[in-house]
Amino acid sequence: INILTSPNFSPVCVGEKCASLALLALLSPLRERGCWGLNPSSGDLEKSPHSDPDPWEVLHRHKRSWVWNQFFVLEEYTGNEPLYVGKLHSDVDKGDGKVKYVLSGEGATSIFTIDENTGDIHATKRLDREAQAYYTLQAQAVDRLTNLPVEPKSEFVVKVQDINDNEPKFLDGPYLAGVPEMSPLGTMVVQVAATDADDPTYGNSARVVYSIIHGQPYFSVEPKTGVIRTALPNMDRETRDQYVLVIQAKDMVGQMGGLSGTTSVTVTLTDVNDNPPRFTHKSYQYTVQESLPVQSVVARIKAVDADIGSNAEMDYRIMDGDGPGMFNITTDEDTQEGVIILLKPLDFETKSIKVTVEDVNEPPVFSATLSRMVVSEDAKVGTSIGKVSAHDPDTSNSAIRYSIDRNTDLERFFNVDALSGVISTAKPLDREANSVHNLTIFGIESQDPAQIGKGIALITVLDINDNAPVFAIDYETLLCENAMPGQVIQTISAVDKDEPLSGHRFYFALAAPVAGNLNFTLRDNKDNTASILTKRGGFRRREQPVYRLPVLIVDSGSPALSSTNTLSVRVCDCDSDGVALSCGAVAYTSTGLSTGALLAILGCIITLLVMVLLIVTMRRRRKEPLILEEERDIRENIVRYDDEGGGEEDTEAFDMVTLRNLNVIRDPNVRRDVTPDTPTFFHYPSATRPSYKSLPDNVVFREFIWERLKDADVDPSAPPYDSLQTYAFEGSGSVAESLSSLESLSTDSDQNYDYLSNWGPRFKKLADLYGNSDGTSVFS
Repeated sequence: INILTSPNFSPVCVGEKCASLALLALLSPLRERGCWGLNPSSGDLEKSPHSDPDPWEVLHRHKRSWVWNQFFVLEEYTGNEPLYVGKLHSDVDKGDGKVKYVLSGEGATSIFTIDENTGDIHATKRLDREAQAYYTLQAQAVDRLTNLPVEPKSEFVVKVQDINDNEPKFLDGPYLAGVPEMSPLGTMVVQVAATDADDPTYGNSARVVYSIIHGQPYFSVEPKTGVIRTALPNMDRETRDQYVLVIQAKDMVGQMGGLSGTTSVTVTLTDVNDNPPRFTHKSYQYTVQESLPVQSVVARIKAVDADIGSNAEMDYRIMDGDGPGMFNITTDEDTQEGVIILLKPLDFETKSIKVTVEDVNEPPVFSATLSRMVVSEDAKVGTSIGKVSAHDPDTSNSAIRYSIDRNTDLERFFNVDALSGVISTAKPLDREANSVHNLTIFGIESQDPAQIGKGIALITVLDINDNAPVFAIDYETLLCENAMPGQVIQTISAVDKDEPLSGHRFYFALAAPVAGNLNFTLRDNKDNTASILTKRGGFRRREQPVYRLPVLIVDSGSPALSSTNTLSVRVCDCDSDGVALSCGAVAYTSTGLSTGALLAILGCIITLLVMVLLIVTMRRRRKEPLILEEERDIRENIVRYDDEGGGEEDTEAFDMVTLRNLNVIRDPNVRRDVTPDTPTFFHYPSATRPSYKSLPDNVVFREFIWERLKDADVDPSAPPYDSLQTYAFEGSGSVAESLSSLESLSTDSDQNYDYLSNWGPRFKKLADLYGNSDGTSVFS
C-alpha cells in the first residue's frame, strides 16, 4: 500500500521524526531483500536465504507494496467538513473494486475514518496537540469478498501539527521582590519565567520574549532571560517605596500576532541611611523651677528622620552653650525623643532653657517628585501637557524658576515655562520612535541659584493609528512541481508598529487584480495569520519559475490602514518527501543530447575561450609600448598644418641664390629717412668694382659685411632698431666654390658619374640623372 501524505502539509524532519525516518531508511533495504523472512506481498514466513540452496531464490528481490510515510494533521481545525489527512493505496488494487481498505489503531473510527473504496483518510474531530501529539494507526488491504488480507498490515503515524494556540504563562507569578534604594543603574531585582505549551521544536510558537508593560522608566527587563533590573539611578524610598510592574511574555519571538501572557511584580525599595534627622522647630524654650531635684526631666524634644528602622534611631547630644555640666540629654528608645535631665541644683529662682536649632539653606522641593502626564501622538507643536510646581522650604521663601535638564531631552521635544512650570510640546512626536519621555525638571531659587531642586516629569505618548500593517518577515515561499490542489504552501502573518489598546486584528485578502487567478487562493485563519493554498496542480518551472502574489493586509484601527505586500512563490523540483532540490528557471536543453554530451560541449567551449584569451594576452604583451598608455595625457590634441616649408626646392618665397652668391650685382633702393654713408676699406668706382673672388680673403668678409650693412640701412622696410641679420656665406676659398645645390644648376661640371651605373639597382636613379655618357643634360 502506498501512503500518500496530506496535500496540506509537506513532511518536515523534527525531533523524533528524524530518528524514525533514519531508522526506517536503514531497515527498509533489509526488508526488501527478505532478511526478515517476511514476504511483503503475502505476509507468510519464508525460509531464510542462508538455508535455501537455490541460488535463484537467494537473489530474488520482492517489490514493496507498502510505502511507509508520516501524516500530518493541523490541530484545532475549525472547518465544517472533515479534514483530509492522506490516502492509502495498494499495488494490488487494480481499481476493479475487489480491494477494500481497513483502518485500526488509536482513534480509528472515532477520530479517523477511511473510505474503504478509495483509501482516503479524514479526521472528523478537532485535535489538540497539547492533549495528544500523535496517533499510531495500522492500515490493511483486504479482499472485499473473502475479507482476507491481500497484504500485511502497515503501521504509520499521524502527527498533530502545532499551531500557536497557547499563550505563555507565568507559573510562579505574581512575584514579590526588593531592591535597596539609591541602587546603581542596572542592579538586578528578580528574574521571571514563562512557559508555553506549544511545540518548542516547530516554528516560533513557543519562543518567548519578555517586555515591561507597566513600570517604566524605573525598571527594565531583558527580553530573552526575563531578568528585571533598575533603569534609573538614585531611586529614593522616601519619595516612593513601592512599584508594581506588569511584565509581558509574548511568543512568536515577540512578533505581531503572537499570543501573550502577563504577570505582576511588586518591587519594594528597602531603606538605606541617606537622610539626616531634622527638628520640627527652630527653637524650644522651657521654664525650670529652682526646687527641681537633680536627675529630673526638664524637657523632651524630638527630631524627625525620613528613614525607617535602625536607620531612624536617634542619638542626641548637647553641643555648646550653658548646657554642658548642667544638663544631660538621653534618647528614649521607645519614642526616639531626646530627654533633657538636670545634673546640678539650680541656685536661682527660675531659669529659662532655650534650645536653638540652626537654619540651613535648603534647595527647592517639588510638590510631587514624580509628575505623570500624557499627550497624543498627533499633538500640535505648543500643546500644553501639564504643570510642575516647587517651593522654597526656607523662611526666605524665594521665587522658583524652572528649566529642563537637556540631558534627558536631547532632541528638545518639550519646553517648560520658566515662571509657571507649564510643560508643552516643541516638536512633533512619534510614539513608535519613543513612547515614554522621562524628563528631569530643575527648580532653581531666584535669590540663590546654587540651590537647585529636581523633579521628574514622566510623559507618555498615546498611540494613534498611523502605520499600516506589513508582512512579519520576508517570506521565501517554495512550491513543488508535484504540489496537489488545495495544498497549503505558506502561512503568513503581519506586524504593525502601532499598539492599539484592544490589540491587533488583521484581515488578509488577495489584491483585486489577482483575486480571481487560477493558481492560488488565500484563506484568512482569523487569528492574525493567513494560509496560501494552491488552486491547481501541474506547476512547471520551465513554464513559469516565479509567481508574484500581491496580498492586501488591513488593520482594525480607526481609520483602518492597509498595505499591499508581494509574496514571491518559486517553483521547485522536489523529492518524494517534498524537500526542494532546485528552484528557479530551467534552461532549455535539446532532448537529443545527453547530460554527458552537454558537459563535453561545455568543456570544449571553455577550453577554446581559454586559448583565445592566452593568445590575446601574449599579443598585447608584445605590442606593449615603453610608455604605458595610462601615462599618456588623453587631453593631447594633434593640430595639422598643410603649409609646407620652403626648403631648397622652394623658389617662390625668395631667391636664395642671390643671398648666397656674392657676385650678384645689387641695385639697392635709397632709404627715405636716412642718408647712407657706409665706409669701405677700398675706394673704387662702381663701374670697375672687382669681383669678390679677386680680393684677399680677409677683405672679402669685411666687404661682405659692409655690403649687407649698407643694404639694411637703405632698405625702407628695415626696422629702426638693432636686429640680428644672418647670412649663409660660405666664403670663396674653396676650389669647388659653394657646395650648395642651389647653384649646382647654374654651373658646369666635368665630373664623370658613369661609375654610378656599376653600383647596382639602388643607385640607378642617380646614374640616370648624372651618369649620361652622351653628356646631354637630363633637364634638356
